[in-house]
Amino acid sequence: MTLRINDVAPDFEADTTEGRISFHDWIGDGWAILFSHPKDFTPVCTTELGAVAGLKAEFARRNCKVLGISVDGVSDHHRWSKDIERSQGHALNYPLVGDPELKVVKQYDMLPADAGDTCAGRTPMDNATARSVFVIGPDKRIKATLTYPMSTGRNFAEILRLLDSIQLTAKEQVATPANWQDGDDVIILSSVSNEAASEKYPDGWEEPLPYIRVVPQPE
Repeated sequence: MTLRINDVAPDFEADTTEGRISFHDWIGDGWAILFSHPKDFTPVCTTELGAVAGLKAEFARRNCKVLGISVDGVSDHHRWSKDIERSQGHALNYPLVGDPELKVVKQYDMLPADAGDTCAGRTPMDNATARSVFVIGPDKRIKATLTYPMSTGRNFAEILRLLDSIQLTAKEQVATPANWQDGDDVIILSSVSNEAASEKYPDGWEEPLPYIRVVPQPE
């Protein structure tokens, strides 16, 4: 199964470091970030899990839960969490899904169907494609995906920026330009007529090109 933006995020039940969850129920009426790891006790992933723990309050401020998943069992996750806290300075403060039978990573198209049904004997390189981030909205649909190689740690400041943009554009009829940061000017969607835009933005807009209408970010 190939997952694309606007597809419904596959639902699943799984054991985590904070107990068993049903994914869609766990999300509730807010947003969620699901980010995956190819194996426990891998160096780059250790730094990432610690970084996200340090940013949990920032995700919570955006009404967004965070869920990690790694292709090993929960008992290994608990042992790994001690290394994460000791080396990164942040204890694991969000659930980490155990996926020893590779069910969830297959549902999310991170491993092929013929990858087998156990994590036993598999190396990080065998699971190298389990390095994705999914941004999921309250409607349980995928709003964005990112996939990184094993050798490159994910930039979670960028993922927060992405989340800010997606939440803003879901609420307002605007788009965010390259390198946008929260509070910067935005672009009126091309689907919005000049007449409708004039009602919302009575002070007008800048128009560097006929198809680019720039306004301050709506509050």
